[in-house]
Amino acid sequence: MTVIDTRVSLLDELMVDGVLSAACPSRVVLDHISSKWGVLVLVALAERGQRWGELRRTVEGISEKMLASTLRTLEQDGLVLREAQPTIPPRVDYSLTPLGQELATVLLPLVGWVARNASRIVGD
Repeated sequence: MTVIDTRVSLLDELMVDGVLSAACPSRVVLDHISSKWGVLVLVALAERGQRWGELRRTVEGISEKMLASTLRTLEQDGLVLREAQPTIPPRVDYSLTPLGQELATVLLPLVGWVARNASRIVGD
């Protein structure tokens, strides 16, 4: 008797769902969360919320313009929460939403892998 494996691979599921299709809306989400700055901002906020200046220091090399753009995009996507405090001077705190936290749990292992293997890939 021959046993037929009826399980569908993840790749098959992605193909059926159209994720690999150029017209799939997931491409926009992937673009936002997999950009260099998007990944680094999400990782920086993974364990705790931060203020603007803290984020700027944590994510070394990011310009003010790029930080603002990245935070705005991630906020629009529902991944980052922006909380403005009614103080003088104004205080704005950024943190991950529950959806952003869920993303961070799968993103952190990938970033850890990259950190461990970067020198093997690009050299010392």
